[in-house]
Amino acid sequence: MEANDVAACWEANAETWTRHARAGYDLYRDAQNTPAFLANLPGIAGLEGLDIGCGEGSNTRKLAEAGARMTGIDIAPTFIRHAQEAEAETPLGIAYRLADGMALPFGDGSFDFATAFMSLMDMPHQDKVLAETMRVLKPGGFLQFSILHPCFATPHRKVVRDENRKVLAIEVRDYFRPTDGEIESWRFGAAPEHEKASVEPFRVPRFHRTLSDWVNMIVATGLAIEMMHEPSVDAETARALPYLDDTLVAPLFLHMRVRKPAPAV
Repeated sequence: MEANDVAACWEANAETWTRHARAGYDLYRDAQNTPAFLANLPGIAGLEGLDIGCGEGSNTRKLAEAGARMTGIDIAPTFIRHAQEAEAETPLGIAYRLADGMALPFGDGSFDFATAFMSLMDMPHQDKVLAETMRVLKPGGFLQFSILHPCFATPHRKVVRDENRKVLAIEVRDYFRPTDGEIESWRFGAAPEHEKASVEPFRVPRFHRTLSDWVNMIVATGLAIEMMHEPSVDAETARALPYLDDTLVAPLFLHMRVRKPAPAV
């Protein structure tokens, strides 16, 4: 599967995805993944930032609210339309563009930092995305990204629970099997049943790579790893939001920050 096929999948998802995410049905994003990501983000006030795979712009807006001058790109026109409409309604100075992360339409050294919230694992050639990001970063700039955890969100993942619905284990298989656009069909589990029944499931292409694949791609690009984080909910949050309690047992997400070397002085 190549970029045009991926774009078609996400364009088909974009309208429902935007509506459901903005209705609060993406609990993993709102209650865990994005707060943990932002907690580990260095200060960005006054910096030029690029959000790669921005979707409908929710996280891009959070970065702009933190003081960054943001540009967001996505491969799906409907996502960009929704993001631009939100910007028009409440301007934060964000520029959104339809673009592919594997071929960024920006000059060398254009940005102080880049982010990619849960987008890189949906791109066919992550090595090209990393190389392109390296190119558009200024020396000393960083990329911080989140992905499905390569070790615990493999092509087969099952949450094992006891008779009281308590999580006992996470069952994983096929860790070493790369997927190159294998389609996963699912809905936001927190959506009401009547809402889930009224829409087609999302069709999401997966490009699973092992943890060592990711590290080796980063090293080959010349980026230096400076932070890794595996977010988990605490026991209090798990009681309040049992939908997230599987992450008490094993992480669902992996966050990394990598940096472009600065010239020696």
